[in-house]
Amino acid sequence: MKKPVKKVELFLDSGAYSAWSQGKKISIDEYITFIKKHEDVIDVYANLDVIGDPKASWMNQMKMEKAGSNPLPVFHYGEDVKWLKRILNRGYDYIGLGGMVHITTDKLFQWLNYLFSSWLTDKEGMPIVKVHGFGMTSVSLMIEFPFYSVDSTSWILNSRLGYIFVPRYRQGKWIYYEPAHKIAVSNRNPKLKERGKHFNNLNPIEQKTVLNYIHEQGYKIGRSEFKMVDQNHKLARNERWVGKNPKNKNDLRMLEIIIESGISNTNELRDEMNIVYFVDLEKNLPEWPWAFKPRRASI
Repeated sequence: MKKPVKKVELFLDSGAYSAWSQGKKISIDEYITFIKKHEDVIDVYANLDVIGDPKASWMNQMKMEKAGSNPLPVFHYGEDVKWLKRILNRGYDYIGLGGMVHITTDKLFQWLNYLFSSWLTDKEGMPIVKVHGFGMTSVSLMIEFPFYSVDSTSWILNSRLGYIFVPRYRQGKWIYYEPAHKIAVSNRNPKLKERGKHFNNLNPIEQKTVLNYIHEQGYKIGRSEFKMVDQNHKLARNERWVGKNPKNKNDLRMLEIIIESGISNTNELRDEMNIVYFVDLEKNLPEWPWAFKPRRASI
């Protein structure tokens, strides 16, 4: 029986960060067993790193290699650079940088600027190793540093908070080599309309530009109506509740009536739009490898 043809490339994260943040542990033996069971469909898999303990991370790396696996070694923000030197001296051609999720963009810039200028590129600024950025959510940093690959949940997190990414626009072209605008479009969160760049608060020229981008990608802004109704109201197919059910059973509850589906009232459509943005961003970035030029000032 023929094996199924693999249609996608899979990068397996160990889940170490999620486990660490939730106070849970992952069995390295079970992790190794899982990889061996599914190695025919996994292209790259990370070491089971131990957040805050680079020595334990290294021991796991060695244990996995001894078991016949070839995990991606990971160096974390805040760790002594000697661990990065150990990784590089061992001759890996693909490594990961992690521990960046809750670090400010300015601090990450300083750290990455140091790593890429001092350890990860040659005298001409060309990368000497492929680098994966775990939890790299900053578009400006993706553009600034020659990562080979990154993973991020920013596309869906921002979508569920009501935002879409819109590239800058100049001289008739969408600009992807600069950080994108993050535009709030959800009509269900009143706080979004009170702060930041909400679509409804943009001037007519800005609204036209954003709408052009939305329409070019094949989406609509959408339209809804809102009204207060009795809590016993039975929802129609184009209706849904807004917010939590009031504690007082006699109080009315906010109802959204979707007149036209679009990114203002449908999470999944915002998800799609943000995925499209990152796909287009990747297409417009320089082909790896490209020369890195260190900068003194933060971005």
